[in-house]
Amino acid sequence: MAYRDTVVQLNEYRAQITGLRGQMRALQSGIEPETVPDYAFMGQGGAVRLSELFGDKQDLFVIHNMGRGCVYCTMWADGFNGVLPHLENRAAFAVSSPDAPEVQKEFADSRGWRFKMISHQNTDFAADMGYKTERGFMPGVSVFRKDGGQIMRVSDTGLGPDDDFCAVWHFLDMLPAGADGWRPRYAY
Repeated sequence: MAYRDTVVQLNEYRAQITGLRGQMRALQSGIEPETVPDYAFMGQGGAVRLSELFGDKQDLFVIHNMGRGCVYCTMWADGFNGVLPHLENRAAFAVSSPDAPEVQKEFADSRGWRFKMISHQNTDFAADMGYKTERGFMPGVSVFRKDGGQIMRVSDTGLGPDDDFCAVWHFLDMLPAGADGWRPRYAY
């Protein structure tokens, strides 16, 4: 197909995706929240509760990260670091992993990460949220809302290649061969 014809078709697909996003936002706005406990985690300063992660915000993003052993989770976290000020202007943000706080700190410092990190090690949090299975930990994001004394999960989705949370995949999609077997690394 000629370049210009291909671009026209691609733009039609992108418009369809934009329309679907609008439908998804409408559906999301009517979700019945799921009440969750006020989980206890370990952070850099010691014990921290889910309710404390909200700070002065009503909404909270918690990234379910598999820890320093996952190059994919590292790539996502590198990207979150870049958009952090924009996200935190609207909602609180934290990255949760099974790594111990001291391991998280050392790894975060080596990557220049600025976001809050919490360890869900020895808790049921990841399993209860659906991000730990018999195969192990899985990456994802859960969104919580605090209403008075209640904490409710209002949204969640898994993370993986081609998702909407890592721009790298979308840039690679613009190459003729796409990702073509490419995998992220800790350093290039």
